[in-house]
Amino acid sequence: MGRKEFEASLADGVHARLVRMAGQWEGRFRLWFEPGKLADESLQRGSIRVLLGGRVLLHEYSGHCAGEPMEGVALIAYHLDERRYESAWAESFGTGTALMFSTGVSGDPRLSMLGSYSDGQGGSRWGWRTAIEQPDDDTLDLRMYNITPEGDEALAVEVNYRRMPPEPDGA
Repeated sequence: MGRKEFEASLADGVHARLVRMAGQWEGRFRLWFEPGKLADESLQRGSIRVLLGGRVLLHEYSGHCAGEPMEGVALIAYHLDERRYESAWAESFGTGTALMFSTGVSGDPRLSMLGSYSDGQGGSRWGWRTAIEQPDDDTLDLRMYNITPEGDEALAVEVNYRRMPPEPDGA
């Protein structure tokens, strides 16, 4: 796709919706290792910046997990040619020393992407689905799901962000 398609998307399409997510965020982080058994809950702060003229979002965040500091970063984009979302994610808690690459299904309008990770013991890979919803300008919900090698999916992480007011000038 060419520049005109990107400009149209940025004006009133997928890229315009991505740009809406830019800002400073704060909210509740929750973690489950087993379905239905909340393992941790804490405050998370995030910053989402628009890069490359609206082509990519950079989400940087920090908080605590199991009492330890946690920080992470994700690049999120919409690939116009493939008609799908894509991301690269790394975190001090969840990904170890790896980058997780995730892609959406071509033509799926939801911001939902699927990646995978090793079980660390040479077994079958597990799936990891990330879904992001923005019901209004001041709310951003991130949900991540573990998917067993057999295909069973369970909520693993939920972040419920609220937009933070802009810093006063001179702060």
